[in-house]
Amino acid sequence: MSSSAMFTAVTGAVAQQVRIDVIANNIANLGTHGFKRIRAQFEDLLYETVSAPVAEGGSPTGLQFGRGTRVVSTEHIHTQGAMRQTDQPLDIAIDGAGFFAIQQLNGDLAYTRNGSFRIDVNGNLVNSAGLQLDPPITLPDDTLSITISQDGFVQVIQPGSPTPTEVGQIQLTRFLNPPGLEAIGHNLMIETDASGTPTTGDPGEEAFGLLTQGALEEANVNIAEELVNLILAQRAFEANTRVISSADEMLRFITQG
Repeated sequence: MSSSAMFTAVTGAVAQQVRIDVIANNIANLGTHGFKRIRAQFEDLLYETVSAPVAEGGSPTGLQFGRGTRVVSTEHIHTQGAMRQTDQPLDIAIDGAGFFAIQQLNGDLAYTRNGSFRIDVNGNLVNSAGLQLDPPITLPDDTLSITISQDGFVQVIQPGSPTPTEVGQIQLTRFLNPPGLEAIGHNLMIETDASGTPTTGDPGEEAFGLLTQGALEEANVNIAEELVNLILAQRAFEANTRVISSADEMLRFITQG
C-alpha cells in the first residue's frame, strides 16, 4: 500500500509542478500585450476496483483505490484584456473578438492580439519582428499622419492635400475554437484542426470586434489571482512530497521488518 501511495503522491507532485510552471509563465507575461493567460487542466488516473457497487447484499458504494492525477491539457483563456492608451498612432487594440493576421517568412499566416505595429522601409505595416500585416497595408512615402477608424479603414494625410487618402482596411480573423490555436512564441498563434478554419471579416461586422487606435490590449493576467493559485499549488506540492516521505518511511519499516 505504501508503494501505491508513493506513486500516487508522485503524480500529484508532478502535476502541481506543471501548474506552478504555467502560473510562472502567466506572471512572466504580465507585460506582454495581447497575451492570453494559460490554465492547466487535470484529470484523475484509472482506479483499482476491489469491489463494484451493488444494490443489495454488499456495499452500495463499492471499494476503489485512486492512482493519482495527470495533466491533460493547457488552455489559453481568450477573455478580453484591459485597454491601455498609448497615443501612438500605430498601436491598435481589438475590443472584442478577432485576431490580426500576420504573414510569416515562409508565407504561412499566424495570428496575434498584439496590435503594436511599425512601418518598414517599404511603407508596409509590420509587427515588432518585421512581419507584415495581412492583408497588407502600405503607406505612401510622404505620409504626414495616419488615422485608423474603428472599422479598420486606414487614411493618411499627405503634403498639399488636406483631404485624407484611404490606403486600405485592416481586417480581423476569428476561429470557432480559439483555445485550439497553437502558440508558437513571439506572441503568435497558428491554426490547427482543433481551432477550426479561420473566418476573415471587417472590424465591427458580424461577430468581429472593433479597433481602437492609440491603444494596446494588456495581458488578461490577474496578478492577485495568479499569486493565490501559486500559493495553493505550492502547498499541494509540499503536501504530496510529505506523502512521498511518509510512504518511504512506511516501506522501509515494512522491509526491515
